[in-house]
Amino acid sequence: MTEPENNIRPQIGVFDLGMIVVSLVIGIGIFRTPAIVARQAGTEQIFFSAWIFGGIVSLIGALVFAEIGSRHHFPGGVYKLISTAFHPVYSFMINWVIVLTYGAGMAGVALIGSEYLNPLLPAALHSKIGIQGTAVITLLFFYTVNMLGIKSGSRTQNLLSTLKIVMMLILCTGIFYAQAPPEASMPVPSTNSDNWFTAFGASLIAVFYTFGGYQQTLNFGADIKNPKQSTPKGILLGIFLILALYLSINYTYFKVLGFEGLQNSKLIASDTARALFGPWGEVFFSVAIFLSVLGFINATMLSLPRVYYAMADDRILPSAFKKVNSKTQVQEFALTFLIVTTLLSLLMLDTFEQIVNYVMSVDSIALASSAATIFVFRNKAGKADLHTGFKMKGYPWLPAFFVLFLLIIAINVIVTDPSSAIVGWGLFLGGAPLYYILQKIGKRA
Repeated sequence: MTEPENNIRPQIGVFDLGMIVVSLVIGIGIFRTPAIVARQAGTEQIFFSAWIFGGIVSLIGALVFAEIGSRHHFPGGVYKLISTAFHPVYSFMINWVIVLTYGAGMAGVALIGSEYLNPLLPAALHSKIGIQGTAVITLLFFYTVNMLGIKSGSRTQNLLSTLKIVMMLILCTGIFYAQAPPEASMPVPSTNSDNWFTAFGASLIAVFYTFGGYQQTLNFGADIKNPKQSTPKGILLGIFLILALYLSINYTYFKVLGFEGLQNSKLIASDTARALFGPWGEVFFSVAIFLSVLGFINATMLSLPRVYYAMADDRILPSAFKKVNSKTQVQEFALTFLIVTTLLSLLMLDTFEQIVNYVMSVDSIALASSAATIFVFRNKAGKADLHTGFKMKGYPWLPAFFVLFLLIIAINVIVTDPSSAIVGWGLFLGGAPLYYILQKIGKRA
């Protein structure tokens, strides 16, 4: 199979990619979802079992994508991989929903980060306008950083990811100084505690989405130096760091707050930091949240333009989206389009936040489809597989388990929140006619 031509010059190394993985996965979720998981689990045994199992599944997924990324190095990898393995229409149906929501999600995350940061700033910035202003400045700052070059963006990513890891480690070391957890005044009853399987399954939804995002590193396929070796190393470096951090910080929450306190907490990381460090805990937590926000925003600005590149390569988007500055390796038009649509989404954020929630089940299908490409590529290679890069162990059983698990998650989301799933699947199915319309326009251009 021939790789599509591209004019992107590789500039991302193993460490760069590992730090991108960390920031794509560790967003705001780990500072909030453990309380949700605890309420769903009902017992500490189910709580920790869900996090451990979710970590194992994510590690299997990382191995799957490590092989896929080692085999093929497309610009806008997720889009191009599904398009090559299955069909361009199907790939567009999945990826246009992702493109729609990631820009809006980036705006929402910037706003949430500003809500945590602004109370530490002068009182004049505590208003809604002040918070929006901070979000706008943050987005424009990272737009400027990434316009300077892909290397500039990746170096910034390394700094942000390192700071994020250090902040989380500081929070984790607090377990050595933690006092006995306080008694919860009103334990939250779990509706699932009488059924271990139901409780475990419900817990996994939040756990798995907290682990999600590492697959987006495939969008950097053409940007990675020596991708056959560097892609699997970078993905595995990132996922092992995340596994260690997630298990450590969840144990910290439990050790500091106790399980009932964990269930009752609305802002679990804030409560933990306050219990460990007193009033300075809230400052610490606000800074940690803002660093996570910055890392996610920068990683998205690095990743999403490469999806535009792949769509433009298929003439679904205008050719301007494919233009790359030969010196900086930046898609200047695509990045500008992304920042404009992101800023506009701040004006209608409530609507976009709903859309982000609507596509949870579609995200699982997208991830399952990306993972399933490994079967197509291995089958095409045949017994005389000439691939000399990374090959995962346990094929085909482990990839099949991973794909099946994702499909179960998608079904679970549909069953538990059918109204949101209907909207998400409506957007997904609406991508088919939109594909042909855009392709027709692209051919005329």
